[in-house]
Amino acid sequence: MSKLSNLTIVKAKELLLNKEISAGELVSHYLKVIKDRNKDINAYLEVYDDAASQAEKADEIIAKGGDKPLLGIPLAVKDNILIEGKTCSAGSKMLQNYKAVYDATAVGKLKEAGAIFLGRTNMDEFAMGASTETSAFGPTKNPLDPSRVPGGSSGGIAAAVAMDSCVAALGSDTGGSIRQPAAFCGITGLNPTYGAVSRNGLIAMASSFDQIGPMTKNVEDAEIIFDVIKGRDEMDSTTADERHSKVKERVEKGRIRVGILKYDKNGVDKEINEAMERAAKIFANDLGWEVAEIELPNIKYSVSCYYILVPAEVSSNMARFDGIRYGQFKEGKTLTEDYMKTREIGFGMEVRRRIMLGTYVLSAGYYDAYYAKAQKVRGLIKQDFEKAFTKSGIDLIASPTSPSVAFKIGERINDPLKMYLEDIFTAPAKIAGLPAMSIPSGLKGEGGMPIGLHFTAPAFGEKLLFEAAKKYEHTFPGSKIS
Repeated sequence: MSKLSNLTIVKAKELLLNKEISAGELVSHYLKVIKDRNKDINAYLEVYDDAASQAEKADEIIAKGGDKPLLGIPLAVKDNILIEGKTCSAGSKMLQNYKAVYDATAVGKLKEAGAIFLGRTNMDEFAMGASTETSAFGPTKNPLDPSRVPGGSSGGIAAAVAMDSCVAALGSDTGGSIRQPAAFCGITGLNPTYGAVSRNGLIAMASSFDQIGPMTKNVEDAEIIFDVIKGRDEMDSTTADERHSKVKERVEKGRIRVGILKYDKNGVDKEINEAMERAAKIFANDLGWEVAEIELPNIKYSVSCYYILVPAEVSSNMARFDGIRYGQFKEGKTLTEDYMKTREIGFGMEVRRRIMLGTYVLSAGYYDAYYAKAQKVRGLIKQDFEKAFTKSGIDLIASPTSPSVAFKIGERINDPLKMYLEDIFTAPAKIAGLPAMSIPSGLKGEGGMPIGLHFTAPAFGEKLLFEAAKKYEHTFPGSKIS
């Protein structure tokens, strides 16, 4: 096996600093992988022509004895995160020719840390989807089985990491868009606490849910990237400084208390239920953690709540895409017709569906019945988590990431309800604004598709997630890609 195969950030940095390889060689390797595999997988929408020159600059710094956290590390970026001078289409015809005029804050921090950007990856249009089938530029396929979806909306990123065409990547999560594709592709995905990472430069879908986070080959790499991109940003008033917790000490001493989420097993793949039972045994027997089954009474309303609140915010955020200020434009006979024709050719079916649903729940006569009630339910779900983490003394909540493994392309695209139910385990953490992570936890059948294990922690409990997930990863071999 080539020493460049399945490199982690730590291993790649070691090779680079020891001058066993150069950043130029590393970039050339990944560009060849992309050339060989992307035509079949459609993970990348664009490969940047300046990747080689970025590598040259990194090699110059290394030659002078310099070092940075991500120096010379090639990354991929989801197509809704701005990089100055680069096209950023959000997987939509509406923005297919739009070039960013500034860097997203997270991108700027990655550049400062020495990262190299290989290209932008495919995604569900404006992040609306759970399979990367709603992209205006065609679906992405799962590298582990091209007949199946890679998940969504960050499916292009997940596929890019899983097919080993980059060291790691940057995605975004609204209802599970990092964690669910991570589970489907057998990699690690982190959704940070709301406000832990700046959303400045992320094309908004639902502003009170959206969060930028890493997708990586192991937990340690996710931690490295998170430590680079986290922190308060004057360009995003929702950001906050990291809060410190003593829970990490309990993890290190093996005193952690894990709550196994009680859920309806009938709607979940049998092998996923078995994986959860195996994980609970590992927690208790191998790691020495205290394990207790817990119930969060109101999370059964999570998907319903999510698909009222998110379309409402979508309706507002998509209003700016009218063809007048930027983006696609189709001229009509009147100004109103300009808007209608532009949005008709610019937006795909799922975006239109969510705009219409969101406009409906915000309309006079329905606001109180739907939107206001959903906000109250959101508060109840937050309270459920607070009670679990405080009154019940739970440090971490474990559940499946998804009710199924990666499904076949085309299997659910015409059944929105079944597609929306993909968020049943990932949406609750987003509703409450909590950090959550998916890590691999075995396969469905011998040689089958990956199963994801999902951890949720208290607000700003990322360090707890990392410490716990690393211990599980080191104990259970099936949690790491080979």
